Amino acid sequence: MRPPTVEAPSPPRPHASANGEGVPLRKRKKRMLIIVNPYATTVSDRLKNLVVYALQSRFEVEAVLTEAQNHATEIGHEARDGDYDIVVAFGGDGTLNEIANGLAGTDVPVTILPGGSTNVVARTLGIPNDVVDATEHLLGIADRLEPRKVDLGIANGRKFVFSCGSGLDATAAMRVDMRPKLKARAGPYFYTWVGLSSFYRDYLRNPVRMRLEVGERSVEGVTVLAQNSDPFTYFGRRPVRVCEGIEIDDGTLSIAVLRRAAQRDMGTIVSRVLVERLQASRHRQIEHFDDVTEARIESAALDAAGEPPAFPVQVDGDFIGTHTELELGVDPGALTVVA
Repeated sequence: MRPPTVEAPSPPRPHASANGEGVPLRKRKKRMLIIVNPYATTVSDRLKNLVVYALQSRFEVEAVLTEAQNHATEIGHEARDGDYDIVVAFGGDGTLNEIANGLAGTDVPVTILPGGSTNVVARTLGIPNDVVDATEHLLGIADRLEPRKVDLGIANGRKFVFSCGSGLDATAAMRVDMRPKLKARAGPYFYTWVGLSSFYRDYLRNPVRMRLEVGERSVEGVTVLAQNSDPFTYFGRRPVRVCEGIEIDDGTLSIAVLRRAAQRDMGTIVSRVLVERLQASRHRQIEHFDDVTEARIESAALDAAGEPPAFPVQVDGDFIGTHTELELGVDPGALTVVA
């Protein structure tokens, strides 16, 4: 069954120009597919209809609503052969992640209308974080779309646009997603509260330890963050920086490992991720790797049953389950974007 489309009244048609013989000429509107996550933090029926109506003045618009997790990937995969000039991710970073997994390896350009709570990729690419401003920006570049190629990270075959994490941040992502109303209402403060409570409840006493292997180097820790771009995330307007030396189109990843979970380390780590000049990667309990193209994470110990315990994993802020091993890589220039 085809997903429901967003209905909006058609705007008045622009006046046609004419050639020297008085024959009307009409410039073809670019074809746009908007993939809307109706459950995203700031997306409402009224807002999406207003956005579609506005964009119809410059584009031939088709809008499709996602209905379940990974549905946007299916729609994106179908859009490969849809002859679209541009595909729009209207939602949060998770919506963009799914679309990227559907369109990776194609020349179909993707852009973003931010509808999530953080919108890391939109802000990283310089797209306005307000959806009205982002819509105006998209209307302003309608006649001069300038696609560029960016990299995608890979985690056990799943593509990610800006980050993949195993450990504390993945536990926090899992618990935040379980309470979407608080996520929408409290935003970064809810993330902070969940992260701190998860640290004290799950990571101070008996955390799952992981081993990261990069080439011939190996290090153990309780959390591993792989970044495809900088920053890692935002706290309100403030960028949160963990890894260094990473760009979204440099063909590599940067990875940071938190060696231990100790209360005495938290104050200095938090200050370093929020203050750029202090550089989190130089903290004594953080091991940093840059220019990474391949890496492996695995459980570093066995449980009481003699089995490796699973650790939680997130990609682009969405929890994707627990794993006992994770293969990391990068797909250079895999996604075409417009910003």
